[in-house]
Amino acid sequence: MNKNRFIYLSFFAALVLFSTSCKKQLEVGNPNAPTIAGNVTAESGLYSLAQGGVYIGGLYNGDGWLGNSYFSLPRGYHELMGDIVGGGEGSNNQTTTVPVPDWIQLDATTKLTNTAPSVGILRLYNDRSATANANNALYYEWLNMYALNGACNDVLSMVDKVSYNGDAASKQNTVKAWCYWWKGWAYAQIGTLYYSGIIADEADGKTTNWYSPHDSIVIRSNYYYNLAATTLDKVTSTSDYTAAMGKLIPSHCQVGLGQIPTKDMWKRHINTMLARNILLNKLSTFVNGVPGGAITKSSMSGAMSSTDWNSVLSLATNGLKAGDFVFAGRTAAANNFFTATGGTVAALATQPANKGTYKISERFVQEFKAGDLRKTSNFTNAPNVFFNNNLSFSTRWSVVDGGSIPGVYSYGSRSVGAYELIIAGSYEENAMMLAEANIQLGNTAAGLAQIDAVRNYQGAGLAAASAASKAAALDLLTRERRVALAFRGLAFYDARRWGWTYDVSRGGGRYGNTVVNVAGVPYTNATINYNFMDYWDVPADEFVLNPPASGSVVKNPNY
Repeated sequence: MNKNRFIYLSFFAALVLFSTSCKKQLEVGNPNAPTIAGNVTAESGLYSLAQGGVYIGGLYNGDGWLGNSYFSLPRGYHELMGDIVGGGEGSNNQTTTVPVPDWIQLDATTKLTNTAPSVGILRLYNDRSATANANNALYYEWLNMYALNGACNDVLSMVDKVSYNGDAASKQNTVKAWCYWWKGWAYAQIGTLYYSGIIADEADGKTTNWYSPHDSIVIRSNYYYNLAATTLDKVTSTSDYTAAMGKLIPSHCQVGLGQIPTKDMWKRHINTMLARNILLNKLSTFVNGVPGGAITKSSMSGAMSSTDWNSVLSLATNGLKAGDFVFAGRTAAANNFFTATGGTVAALATQPANKGTYKISERFVQEFKAGDLRKTSNFTNAPNVFFNNNLSFSTRWSVVDGGSIPGVYSYGSRSVGAYELIIAGSYEENAMMLAEANIQLGNTAAGLAQIDAVRNYQGAGLAAASAASKAAALDLLTRERRVALAFRGLAFYDARRWGWTYDVSRGGGRYGNTVVNVAGVPYTNATINYNFMDYWDVPADEFVLNPPASGSVVKNPNY
């Protein structure tokens, strides 16, 4: 945690670059020996610190990686391993190696084998010297999430010590809820990706060398999400709540769905995230097109039970609704925490296929139903194709900047302020969880109705969904979830819980895939054996500087 602490202090010194009014808000004492507590004594400074801790400490690129925010590289790995994008050109930060499957069986006689499997690449470069050379993929998400968590710890240590105008208790509880929410989100990101993590809830970078298993980290996430909800109940002044939130969320992000959420909207958002924590950390019982299918030797917390599905259904029923405001990002002409052309997976993919850093996967495009206006508006297959011998890298598809049909959901734009970046949950995600839970519990008609609602919301222009069986309904659900939630950091987790990312020998793999070879020849029934590590090892930058206590585990023992 030492390196994360250093970076957090560095971002504190740089807050003036993000907030145009920081010089007035932060009361600088001794500039040669700055301390957070000594420089933040009024609510204006606290808001700037809380905003910067999230959007600069947690979501900005502070270490010179591909793109310029959390949403370009750490989220990029999720979309790469989830096969929404097929690879990153130039091998920046191992983006061309980490998402390559172990093998692809194109047809009965043609098999392509990867001589440097993903698991081996991740472990080969999990050392501090590789991090220094931008080759350690395990490092980046850990870095940002613990920087964000540490910033929230420091804000919480000061929230009751500064002076406020108006209803002090309402403003204090608004800031506390803000910190609890983001701590819940950070722990969820750590616990859903890494085999183990650290529970660090003290200010000033204090930490522990006990590495808790991933399910314990997710439980900690749930604790903070619930604490955020109960803290919001203590906010009694709507005007003071709105005033505080207006300072916590960057002003240029307060448009579209990124406007200030009401307390009820925020609590619904919390329910969506609690449902997500259940869903993403257990195996589905729909594996390889078979209801009741199973994966052997998984690191996940068991398989979804009827109790789990009912919990997801209950939470999502009280989750985000269409039109609810959520935490969303936008670019601006200056003072961004990500840029329009390099800050997101979508931006890096929204270029002709022969030019873009990220390439749109053939496996993503194959999910669209015939006549789906989202495909018509957003993807074109001529003339800038890209064929490569890097197994799954080749693609015939490019993203249309901003889309071509008004009223249809746009997957990407490189224009300032045009792309709405969903940071956490969304209405569509909540509706898709409702759909999946309903279908799994036998309420197929209700599940299909939720799929239709999402399609209509995004302007797909498709006829009402139908399915002749539970298996057909679940297959439709998996495809629609990938289509509706692309670029939102969920693709790898979905592929993992559906069993696709596991080795074929464990019951995994994915079948019926479209793959284009180096000559541009499409195969439409290929088998892909991804064999990706289900939960990542702890990065060496943490466990070398903070050696694990006896009995705690930093390396996934199932690989």
